[in-house]
Amino acid sequence: MIPFSSSEQSSLGVEWEIALADRESGDLVSAAAEILAALESSHSQYIEPDGFSPQITREFLANTVEAVTGVCENVSETIDQLSELADVMRQEADPLGVDLFSAGTHPYAKWTEQPVSEKDRYQKVLNRTQYWGRQMLVYGVHVHVGVDSRSKALPAVNQLVNYYPHLLALSASSPYWAGVDTGYASQRAMVFQQIPTCGVPYQFEKWTEYEQYIDGLIATGMIAEESENRWDIRPVARYGTVEMRICDGLATLEEIGAITALTQCIVEEVSRIVDDGGRIGTMPRWFAEENKWRASRYGLDAEVITDGHGTVVPVREHTSALVERLEPIARELGCTEELAGVHRILERGPGYLRQRRVYEEHGQQLRAVVRDTVDLTRYGYSET
Repeated sequence: MIPFSSSEQSSLGVEWEIALADRESGDLVSAAAEILAALESSHSQYIEPDGFSPQITREFLANTVEAVTGVCENVSETIDQLSELADVMRQEADPLGVDLFSAGTHPYAKWTEQPVSEKDRYQKVLNRTQYWGRQMLVYGVHVHVGVDSRSKALPAVNQLVNYYPHLLALSASSPYWAGVDTGYASQRAMVFQQIPTCGVPYQFEKWTEYEQYIDGLIATGMIAEESENRWDIRPVARYGTVEMRICDGLATLEEIGAITALTQCIVEEVSRIVDDGGRIGTMPRWFAEENKWRASRYGLDAEVITDGHGTVVPVREHTSALVERLEPIARELGCTEELAGVHRILERGPGYLRQRRVYEEHGQQLRAVVRDTVDLTRYGYSET
């Protein structure tokens, strides 16, 4: 049996995986341990926080740090905390000539040259996955949304599966891999799914079905405990949340805010539907898998399947309609401005389009892509 700890409805937590890039070459640098050691002396409250406070942690690769918010009431609070954590990290990274780089992948770093962090759980993953595990040179943004009842967890997962391609297309920022344009908007989505238990979740309707699934994975040695089930959207029973792990790394806090608001509003809408005795419709798994591929390949130019009957619409158009539908909920949650950021992404274009444009405008130089992304992460759109 998996007990579910209920949370305050629509409370938030955000995890932001950030790569470390050498200021001169733009290549990745394994400076996480050095930066974290420095922070332990200067800002120890972020390294060993009490309870669910903001923190900075190491990640799978030694070139990565992760900024994690505490439990927040609204989107603006998550962005304030992430901004504070990024500023603190720069205090130690800048003197080292290291920049914070946020995208789904690095455009030309070689995965064969990236050491894994010395942490038991990561070494365990590497030992099992071998070649595919070593290729996990990918970065994402995860959003936790609290639910006040276990009965809402799986409906929220299922609804986020329905909007999987929308979230992926908006965040897609990984067209380049090892110096090559892959032709995909999100190479990260294709790489990350190689790890066992990753990818599109099964759409269960009953908690007992989910428990049977987890019990089966544990009994057969696939995982040791629930957190090792790494679906792109998953319930997190010990926190009482639903975790959305679909998105590529986003260059700016504005974009992170937009994705966080969209995720929060989708889950809040589900909560209200369940409270009113309604249910969330699902589509066949093969449609959900196809939607992921289409968004990964074509980004905002994808045409996505929206129901079990196979209705196909442009994801751009469907995303805009989704935001308009959720605007009343956003007003109540206090994230109207952040949700409006989705419209700005639709108008401006996601990271994959900007990266390709910068590449062409700078004589097909991937170094320019890194420099531009670093500047976006530091200053945002308004000052670049």
